[in-house]
Amino acid sequence: MSKTVRAHALDVLVKVGDNGAFSHLLIDQTLKSNDLESRDQGLFTELVYGTLNRKLTLAYDLDQFVKKTSKLQSWVKWLLYLSFYQLKYLDKVPDHAVVNEAVELAKKRGHQGIVKLVNGVLRQALRQGFPSYGEIEPETKRLSIETSTPEWLIERWIDSYGLEKAEQIAKAQLIKADKSVRVNPLKMSRDEVKQCLTEDGFDVEDSPFSSKGLIINTGNILKHPYFEEGIVTIQDQTSMLVGEMMAVKEGQTILDSCSAPGGKSTDLAERLSNTGHVYSYDLHEKKTSLVEKKAEQLGLINMKTKAMDARKLDQVFEPKTFDRILIDAPCSGFGVIRTKPDIKYTKTNEDVLNLSMIQFDMLATIMPLLKEDGKLIYSTCTIDPTENEALVAEFLSGQTRYEVDPNFFTELPDFLQNSAGITPFGLQIFPDEYQTDGFFLTRLQYKQATDDM
Repeated sequence: MSKTVRAHALDVLVKVGDNGAFSHLLIDQTLKSNDLESRDQGLFTELVYGTLNRKLTLAYDLDQFVKKTSKLQSWVKWLLYLSFYQLKYLDKVPDHAVVNEAVELAKKRGHQGIVKLVNGVLRQALRQGFPSYGEIEPETKRLSIETSTPEWLIERWIDSYGLEKAEQIAKAQLIKADKSVRVNPLKMSRDEVKQCLTEDGFDVEDSPFSSKGLIINTGNILKHPYFEEGIVTIQDQTSMLVGEMMAVKEGQTILDSCSAPGGKSTDLAERLSNTGHVYSYDLHEKKTSLVEKKAEQLGLINMKTKAMDARKLDQVFEPKTFDRILIDAPCSGFGVIRTKPDIKYTKTNEDVLNLSMIQFDMLATIMPLLKEDGKLIYSTCTIDPTENEALVAEFLSGQTRYEVDPNFFTELPDFLQNSAGITPFGLQIFPDEYQTDGFFLTRLQYKQATDDM
Protein backbone atom coordinates (compact mmCIF):
# COMPACT_ATOMS: atom_id res chain seq x y z
CA MET A 1 0.00 0.00 0.00
CA SER A 2 1.39 3.39 -0.99
CA LYS A 3 2.10 6.03 1.63
CA THR A 4 -0.34 8.83 2.26
CA VAL A 5 0.56 12.49 1.78
CA ARG A 6 0.80 12.99 5.54
CA ALA A 7 3.05 9.94 5.91
CA HIS A 8 5.45 11.42 3.37
CA ALA A 9 5.30 14.77 5.15
CA LEU A 10 6.06 13.15 8.49
CA ASP A 11 9.07 11.32 7.02
CA VAL A 12 10.54 14.60 5.75
CA LEU A 13 9.84 16.48 8.98
CA VAL A 14 11.60 13.86 11.08
CA LYS A 15 14.64 13.89 8.79
CA VAL A 16 14.83 17.68 8.86
CA GLY A 17 14.21 17.90 12.60
CA ASP A 18 16.52 15.08 13.68
CA ASN A 19 19.24 15.00 11.06
CA GLY A 20 19.46 18.61 9.92
CA ALA A 21 18.53 17.76 6.34
CA PHE A 22 17.53 20.61 4.02
CA SER A 23 13.76 20.74 3.67
CA HIS A 24 13.67 22.00 0.06
CA LEU A 25 16.00 19.22 -1.11
CA LEU A 26 14.01 16.50 0.63
CA ILE A 27 10.76 17.89 -0.74
CA ASP A 28 12.16 17.80 -4.27
CA GLN A 29 13.45 14.25 -3.79
CA THR A 30 10.12 13.05 -2.44
CA LEU A 31 8.14 14.63 -5.28
CA LYS A 32 10.45 13.13 -7.90
CA SER A 33 10.53 9.63 -6.41
CA ASN A 34 6.82 9.24 -5.62
CA ASP A 35 3.82 9.32 -7.92
CA LEU A 36 1.77 11.92 -6.06
CA GLU A 37 -1.15 13.57 -7.83
CA SER A 38 -0.90 17.29 -8.53
CA ARG A 39 -3.28 18.22 -5.71
CA ASP A 40 -1.43 15.95 -3.29
CA GLN A 41 1.91 17.49 -4.26
CA GLY A 42 0.64 20.91 -3.26
CA LEU A 43 -0.70 19.61 0.06
CA PHE A 44 2.52 17.73 0.79
CA THR A 45 4.62 20.85 0.22
CA GLU A 46 2.24 22.96 2.29
CA LEU A 47 2.35 20.48 5.19
CA VAL A 48 6.14 20.31 5.32
CA TYR A 49 6.89 24.00 4.88
CA GLY A 50 3.98 25.12 7.03
CA THR A 51 4.80 22.81 9.93
CA LEU A 52 8.48 23.73 9.82
CA ASN A 53 7.77 27.42 9.61
CA ARG A 54 5.44 27.27 12.63
CA LYS A 55 7.54 24.81 14.66
CA LEU A 56 8.19 27.02 17.72
CA THR A 57 4.53 28.02 17.91
CA LEU A 58 3.40 24.40 17.62
CA ALA A 59 5.93 23.30 20.25
CA TYR A 60 4.55 25.90 22.66
CA ASP A 61 1.03 24.68 21.93
CA LEU A 62 2.02 21.08 22.59
CA ASP A 63 3.52 22.06 25.96
CA GLN A 64 0.03 23.15 27.05
CA PHE A 65 -1.36 19.65 26.50
CA VAL A 66 1.58 17.36 27.38
CA LYS A 67 3.52 17.96 30.59
CA LYS A 68 6.81 16.32 29.64
CA THR A 69 7.21 16.72 25.90
CA SER A 70 10.95 16.10 26.25
CA LYS A 71 10.16 12.44 26.91
CA LEU A 72 8.22 12.01 23.68
CA GLN A 73 9.92 10.29 20.78
CA SER A 74 10.86 12.75 18.06
CA TRP A 75 8.50 11.30 15.46
CA VAL A 76 5.59 11.56 17.91
CA LYS A 77 6.28 15.27 18.47
CA TRP A 78 6.50 15.88 14.74
CA LEU A 79 3.25 13.95 14.18
CA LEU A 80 1.52 16.18 16.72
CA TYR A 81 3.09 19.34 15.26
CA LEU A 82 1.92 18.24 11.82
CA SER A 83 -1.58 17.60 13.12
CA PHE A 84 -1.73 20.85 15.09
CA TYR A 85 -0.68 22.76 11.98
CA GLN A 86 -3.58 21.34 10.00
CA LEU A 87 -6.10 21.96 12.77
CA LYS A 88 -4.98 25.56 13.28
CA TYR A 89 -4.05 26.82 9.84
CA LEU A 90 -5.68 24.71 7.10
CA ASP A 91 -9.40 25.44 6.70
CA LYS A 92 -10.02 22.92 3.92
CA VAL A 93 -8.90 19.88 5.92
CA PRO A 94 -11.73 18.47 8.13
CA ASP A 95 -10.75 18.10 11.79
CA HIS A 96 -11.90 14.48 11.97
CA ALA A 97 -9.73 13.60 8.97
CA VAL A 98 -6.67 15.12 10.66
CA VAL A 99 -7.26 13.14 13.85
CA ASN A 100 -8.02 9.86 12.08
CA GLU A 101 -4.95 10.14 9.85
CA ALA A 102 -2.71 10.92 12.84
CA VAL A 103 -4.05 7.93 14.73
CA GLU A 104 -3.41 5.65 11.75
CA LEU A 105 0.16 6.94 11.43
CA ALA A 106 0.68 6.37 15.15
CA LYS A 107 -0.55 2.77 14.79
CA LYS A 108 1.95 2.09 12.01
CA ARG A 109 4.91 3.63 13.83
CA GLY A 110 4.29 3.00 17.54
CA HIS A 111 2.60 0.97 20.25
CA GLN A 112 -0.93 1.29 21.61
CA GLY A 113 0.09 3.74 24.34
CA ILE A 114 1.33 6.23 21.73
CA VAL A 115 -1.86 5.78 19.71
CA LYS A 116 -3.94 6.68 22.78
CA LEU A 117 -1.70 9.66 23.52
CA VAL A 118 -1.97 11.07 20.00
CA ASN A 119 -5.73 10.56 19.89
CA GLY A 120 -6.21 12.08 23.35
CA VAL A 121 -4.04 15.15 22.77
CA LEU A 122 -5.68 16.02 19.46
CA ARG A 123 -9.22 15.60 20.80
CA GLN A 124 -8.37 17.68 23.86
CA ALA A 125 -6.98 20.42 21.60
CA LEU A 126 -10.21 20.41 19.61
CA ARG A 127 -12.31 20.67 22.79
CA GLN A 128 -10.28 23.35 24.56
CA GLY A 129 -8.86 25.27 21.62
CA PHE A 130 -5.27 26.42 21.23
CA PRO A 131 -3.62 28.93 23.58
CA SER A 132 -3.25 32.65 22.91
CA TYR A 133 0.11 34.40 23.16
CA GLY A 134 -0.76 37.97 24.13
CA GLU A 135 0.16 37.59 27.81
CA ILE A 136 3.59 36.06 27.25
CA GLU A 137 6.49 38.18 28.54
CA PRO A 138 8.94 39.60 27.74
CA GLU A 139 7.87 41.02 24.37
CA THR A 140 10.70 39.27 22.53
CA LYS A 141 9.56 35.89 23.83
CA ARG A 142 5.93 36.61 22.87
CA LEU A 143 6.95 37.59 19.37
CA SER A 144 9.26 34.59 19.12
CA ILE A 145 6.48 32.14 19.98
CA GLU A 146 3.77 33.92 18.01
CA THR A 147 5.84 34.06 14.80
CA SER A 148 7.93 30.92 15.40
CA THR A 149 11.18 32.87 15.15
CA PRO A 150 14.11 32.19 17.51
CA GLU A 151 14.31 34.86 20.20
CA TRP A 152 17.93 35.75 19.40
CA LEU A 153 16.89 36.53 15.82
CA ILE A 154 13.97 38.68 16.98
CA GLU A 155 16.40 40.59 19.21
CA ARG A 156 18.80 41.03 16.31
CA TRP A 157 16.08 42.48 14.10
CA ILE A 158 14.91 44.77 16.90
CA ASP A 159 18.46 46.06 17.36
CA SER A 160 18.67 46.77 13.62
CA TYR A 161 15.19 48.04 12.80
CA GLY A 162 13.11 48.47 15.97
CA LEU A 163 10.32 46.36 17.48
CA GLU A 164 7.56 47.29 15.02
CA LYS A 165 9.64 46.46 11.94
CA ALA A 166 10.98 43.26 13.52
CA GLU A 167 7.40 42.09 14.09
CA GLN A 168 6.42 42.94 10.51
CA ILE A 169 9.41 41.00 9.16
CA ALA A 170 8.73 37.96 11.34
CA LYS A 171 5.02 37.83 10.44
CA ALA A 172 5.73 38.29 6.72
CA GLN A 173 8.00 35.24 6.76
CA LEU A 174 4.96 33.12 7.63
CA ILE A 175 2.99 34.15 4.55
CA LYS A 176 3.17 31.96 1.48
CA ALA A 177 4.73 33.89 -1.39
CA ASP A 178 3.34 34.03 -4.92
CA LYS A 179 5.34 32.08 -7.49
CA SER A 180 7.22 34.20 -10.02
CA VAL A 181 9.02 33.28 -13.23
CA ARG A 182 11.54 34.87 -15.56
CA VAL A 183 10.78 34.71 -19.27
CA ASN A 184 13.58 33.66 -21.62
CA PRO A 185 13.55 36.33 -24.37
CA LEU A 186 15.59 34.09 -26.66
CA LYS A 187 12.50 31.92 -27.01
CA MET A 188 9.44 34.11 -26.39
CA SER A 189 8.51 37.62 -25.27
CA ARG A 190 6.94 38.28 -21.89
CA ASP A 191 3.68 39.40 -23.50
CA GLU A 192 3.49 36.21 -25.56
CA VAL A 193 4.08 34.00 -22.52
CA LYS A 194 1.57 35.97 -20.48
CA GLN A 195 -1.11 35.61 -23.16
CA CYS A 196 -0.52 31.88 -23.63
CA LEU A 197 -0.54 31.14 -19.89
CA THR A 198 -3.73 33.16 -19.46
CA GLU A 199 -5.37 31.13 -22.24
CA ASP A 200 -4.26 27.98 -20.40
CA GLY A 201 -6.11 29.06 -17.27
CA PHE A 202 -3.30 30.75 -15.32
CA ASP A 203 -3.79 34.00 -13.43
CA VAL A 204 -0.68 35.97 -14.42
CA GLU A 205 0.52 39.54 -14.03
CA ASP A 206 3.67 41.47 -14.90
CA SER A 207 6.34 41.80 -12.23
CA PRO A 208 7.23 45.41 -11.41
CA PHE A 209 10.77 44.32 -10.54
CA SER A 210 11.83 43.06 -13.96
CA SER A 211 10.91 43.48 -17.61
CA LYS A 212 11.29 39.69 -17.90
CA GLY A 213 9.28 38.76 -14.81
CA LEU A 214 5.77 37.36 -14.36
CA ILE A 215 3.86 36.68 -11.15
CA ILE A 216 1.89 33.42 -11.17
CA ASN A 217 -1.09 34.03 -8.88
CA THR A 218 -2.78 30.71 -9.70
CA GLY A 219 -1.70 27.69 -11.71
CA ASN A 220 1.09 25.11 -11.36
CA ILE A 221 3.81 26.42 -13.66
CA LEU A 222 6.05 23.44 -12.88
CA LYS A 223 3.59 21.25 -14.79
CA HIS A 224 3.42 23.53 -17.83
CA PRO A 225 5.50 22.73 -20.95
CA TYR A 226 7.04 26.23 -20.84
CA PHE A 227 8.99 25.24 -17.73
CA GLU A 228 10.46 22.06 -19.23
CA GLU A 229 11.17 23.81 -22.53
CA GLY A 230 13.19 26.56 -20.86
CA ILE A 231 10.79 29.32 -21.83
CA VAL A 232 10.36 30.29 -18.17
CA THR A 233 12.60 29.90 -15.12
CA ILE A 234 11.43 29.94 -11.50
CA GLN A 235 13.00 32.99 -9.84
CA ASP A 236 11.94 35.40 -7.11
CA GLN A 237 11.19 38.91 -8.26
CA THR A 238 13.83 40.55 -6.08
CA SER A 239 16.44 38.19 -7.48
CA MET A 240 15.49 39.27 -11.00
CA LEU A 241 16.33 42.85 -10.05
CA VAL A 242 20.02 41.91 -10.20
CA GLY A 243 19.84 41.33 -13.95
CA GLU A 244 18.01 44.62 -14.45
CA MET A 245 20.59 46.61 -12.48
CA MET A 246 23.64 45.00 -14.09
CA ALA A 247 23.04 47.23 -17.14
CA VAL A 248 24.33 44.50 -19.43
CA LYS A 249 25.30 45.22 -23.05
CA GLU A 250 25.70 42.60 -25.77
CA GLY A 251 29.22 41.30 -26.27
CA GLN A 252 30.38 41.97 -22.71
CA THR A 253 32.47 39.67 -20.54
CA ILE A 254 30.77 38.94 -17.22
CA LEU A 255 31.88 37.17 -14.05
CA ASP A 256 29.40 35.52 -11.69
CA SER A 257 31.55 34.49 -8.76
CA CYS A 258 28.93 32.51 -6.78
CA SER A 259 26.58 31.27 -9.45
CA ALA A 260 24.71 28.15 -8.28
CA PRO A 261 22.00 27.16 -8.87
CA GLY A 262 22.25 29.45 -11.89
CA GLY A 263 19.22 31.74 -11.86
CA LYS A 264 21.12 35.00 -12.04
CA SER A 265 23.90 33.66 -14.30
CA THR A 266 21.45 32.43 -16.90
CA ASP A 267 19.52 35.69 -16.67
CA LEU A 268 22.72 37.58 -17.54
CA ALA A 269 23.50 35.18 -20.39
CA GLU A 270 19.98 35.69 -21.78
CA ARG A 271 20.46 39.46 -21.60
CA LEU A 272 23.62 39.09 -23.70
CA SER A 273 21.47 37.37 -26.37
CA ASN A 274 24.01 34.54 -26.49
CA THR A 275 26.86 36.98 -27.26
CA GLY A 276 29.89 37.69 -25.07
CA HIS A 277 30.79 35.39 -22.19
CA VAL A 278 29.47 34.64 -18.70
CA TYR A 279 32.04 32.95 -16.47
CA SER A 280 30.06 31.17 -13.74
CA TYR A 281 31.95 29.92 -10.72
CA ASP A 282 30.87 28.21 -7.54
CA LEU A 283 32.66 26.42 -4.72
CA HIS A 284 31.49 22.87 -5.49
CA GLU A 285 31.51 21.02 -8.80
CA LYS A 286 28.14 19.44 -7.97
CA LYS A 287 26.66 22.93 -7.87
CA THR A 288 28.26 24.13 -11.09
CA SER A 289 26.76 21.11 -12.84
CA LEU A 290 23.34 22.52 -11.91
CA VAL A 291 24.28 25.76 -13.66
CA GLU A 292 25.41 23.85 -16.77
CA LYS A 293 22.18 21.87 -16.82
CA LYS A 294 20.09 25.02 -16.54
CA ALA A 295 22.06 26.76 -19.31
CA GLU A 296 21.50 23.80 -21.60
CA GLN A 297 17.76 23.80 -20.90
CA LEU A 298 17.57 27.51 -21.74
CA GLY A 299 19.56 27.15 -24.97
CA LEU A 300 22.51 29.28 -23.79
CA ILE A 301 25.89 28.85 -25.48
CA ASN A 302 27.79 31.77 -23.95
CA MET A 303 28.39 30.37 -20.46
CA LYS A 304 31.49 28.74 -18.98
CA THR A 305 31.26 27.08 -15.58
CA LYS A 306 33.92 25.88 -13.16
CA ALA A 307 34.20 24.96 -9.49
CA MET A 308 36.45 27.30 -7.51
CA ASP A 309 36.57 29.34 -4.33
CA ALA A 310 35.61 32.89 -5.31
CA ARG A 311 38.29 34.23 -2.98
CA LYS A 312 40.93 32.76 -5.30
CA LEU A 313 39.66 34.11 -8.61
CA ASP A 314 42.46 36.69 -8.67
CA GLN A 315 44.78 33.72 -9.28
CA VAL A 316 42.89 32.93 -12.50
CA PHE A 317 42.13 36.32 -14.00
CA GLU A 318 44.17 39.45 -14.55
CA PRO A 319 43.05 42.74 -12.98
CA LYS A 320 40.46 44.72 -14.95
CA THR A 321 39.25 41.74 -17.00
CA PHE A 322 35.46 42.01 -16.71
CA ASP A 323 32.86 44.50 -17.91
CA ARG A 324 30.39 43.33 -15.30
CA ILE A 325 30.81 41.33 -12.09
CA LEU A 326 28.20 39.77 -9.85
CA ILE A 327 28.97 38.76 -6.27
CA ASP A 328 25.78 37.10 -5.08
CA ALA A 329 27.47 36.27 -1.82
CA PRO A 330 26.82 33.28 0.44
CA CYS A 331 24.78 34.64 3.34
CA SER A 332 22.59 33.80 6.32
CA GLY A 333 19.51 33.66 4.07
CA PHE A 334 17.23 35.49 6.51
CA GLY A 335 15.35 36.99 3.57
CA VAL A 336 14.13 33.61 2.25
CA ILE A 337 12.83 32.03 5.46
CA ARG A 338 9.33 31.66 4.02
CA THR A 339 10.62 29.20 1.38
CA LYS A 340 13.46 27.70 3.46
CA PRO A 341 12.11 27.80 7.02
CA ASP A 342 14.80 25.56 8.50
CA ILE A 343 17.24 28.46 8.03
CA LYS A 344 15.95 30.28 11.10
CA TYR A 345 16.52 27.24 13.32
CA THR A 346 20.03 26.37 12.13
CA LYS A 347 21.81 29.72 11.77
CA THR A 348 23.49 31.51 14.71
CA ASN A 349 24.94 34.92 15.53
CA GLU A 350 28.38 33.42 14.99
CA ASP A 351 27.35 32.27 11.50
CA VAL A 352 26.43 35.84 10.56
CA LEU A 353 29.83 37.09 11.70
CA ASN A 354 31.72 34.33 9.88
CA LEU A 355 29.75 34.89 6.69
CA SER A 356 30.42 38.63 6.76
CA MET A 357 34.15 37.92 6.87
CA ILE A 358 33.85 35.67 3.81
CA GLN A 359 31.78 38.29 2.02
CA PHE A 360 34.36 41.00 2.75
CA ASP A 361 37.18 38.80 1.46
CA MET A 362 35.22 38.19 -1.74
CA LEU A 363 34.73 41.89 -2.35
CA ALA A 364 38.39 42.66 -1.67
CA THR A 365 39.59 39.88 -4.00
CA ILE A 366 37.14 40.28 -6.86
CA MET A 367 36.65 44.03 -7.13
CA PRO A 368 40.09 44.61 -8.79
CA LEU A 369 39.01 42.25 -11.61
CA LEU A 370 36.57 44.93 -12.80
CA LYS A 371 37.40 47.11 -15.78
CA GLU A 372 37.78 50.86 -15.24
CA ASP A 373 34.39 51.54 -16.80
CA GLY A 374 32.76 48.39 -15.40
CA LYS A 375 30.07 47.79 -12.80
CA LEU A 376 29.92 45.29 -9.95
CA ILE A 377 26.72 44.17 -8.24
CA TYR A 378 26.99 42.90 -4.66
CA SER A 379 23.82 41.12 -3.49
CA THR A 380 22.54 38.82 -0.77
CA CYS A 381 19.22 37.18 0.12
CA THR A 382 19.42 38.34 3.72
CA ILE A 383 18.14 41.34 5.67
CA ASP A 384 21.01 41.60 8.15
CA PRO A 385 22.94 44.91 7.97
CA THR A 386 26.16 43.15 9.03
CA GLU A 387 26.14 41.31 5.72
CA ASN A 388 24.76 44.18 3.67
CA GLU A 389 25.08 47.96 4.02
CA ALA A 390 27.44 47.80 7.02
CA LEU A 391 29.73 45.46 5.11
CA VAL A 392 29.75 47.66 1.99
CA ALA A 393 30.40 50.73 4.14
CA GLU A 394 33.34 49.02 5.83
CA PHE A 395 34.77 47.88 2.50
CA LEU A 396 34.57 51.34 0.93
CA SER A 397 36.02 53.04 4.01
CA GLY A 398 39.23 51.03 3.68
CA GLN A 399 40.19 52.24 0.20
CA THR A 400 39.93 55.24 -2.12
CA ARG A 401 39.44 53.63 -5.55
CA TYR A 402 35.79 52.54 -5.45
CA GLU A 403 32.37 53.99 -4.76
CA VAL A 404 28.68 53.18 -4.89
CA ASP A 405 27.50 54.05 -8.39
CA PRO A 406 25.16 57.05 -7.88
CA ASN A 407 23.25 56.09 -11.03
CA PHE A 408 22.23 52.86 -9.32
CA PHE A 409 19.59 54.69 -7.31
CA THR A 410 18.14 56.63 -10.26
CA GLU A 411 18.00 53.50 -12.44
CA LEU A 412 15.94 51.51 -9.93
CA PRO A 413 12.32 50.87 -10.90
CA ASP A 414 10.24 53.95 -10.06
CA PHE A 415 8.38 52.32 -7.19
CA LEU A 416 11.69 51.53 -5.44
CA GLN A 417 13.36 54.91 -5.79
CA ASN A 418 11.80 56.28 -2.59
CA SER A 419 12.00 52.99 -0.69
CA ALA A 420 12.63 53.15 3.05
CA GLY A 421 15.30 50.52 2.48
CA ILE A 422 17.58 52.87 0.52
CA THR A 423 20.80 53.85 2.29
CA PRO A 424 23.95 55.51 0.91
CA PHE A 425 25.30 51.99 0.41
CA GLY A 426 22.49 50.24 -1.46
CA LEU A 427 18.90 49.00 -1.36
CA GLN A 428 17.48 46.70 1.31
CA ILE A 429 14.18 45.05 0.37
CA PHE A 430 12.22 43.56 3.28
CA PRO A 431 9.87 40.56 2.97
CA ASP A 432 6.93 42.50 4.42
CA GLU A 433 7.02 45.24 1.75
CA TYR A 434 6.13 43.53 -1.53
CA GLN A 435 5.47 39.90 -0.47
CA THR A 436 8.78 38.87 -2.00
CA ASP A 437 12.05 37.54 -0.64
CA GLY A 438 14.09 39.87 1.49
CA PHE A 439 17.04 41.00 -0.60
CA PHE A 440 19.94 43.48 -0.65
CA LEU A 441 21.85 44.80 -3.63
CA THR A 442 24.16 47.62 -4.52
CA ARG A 443 26.29 48.56 -7.51
CA LEU A 444 29.94 49.54 -7.19
CA GLN A 445 32.35 51.13 -9.66
CA TYR A 446 35.70 52.88 -9.84
CA LYS A 447 35.48 56.44 -8.57
CA GLN A 448 34.67 58.78 -11.41
CA ALA A 449 36.84 61.83 -12.03
CA THR A 450 35.11 65.16 -11.42
CA ASP A 451 35.89 68.41 -13.22
CA ASP A 452 37.38 71.17 -11.06
CA MET A 453 35.13 74.20 -10.84
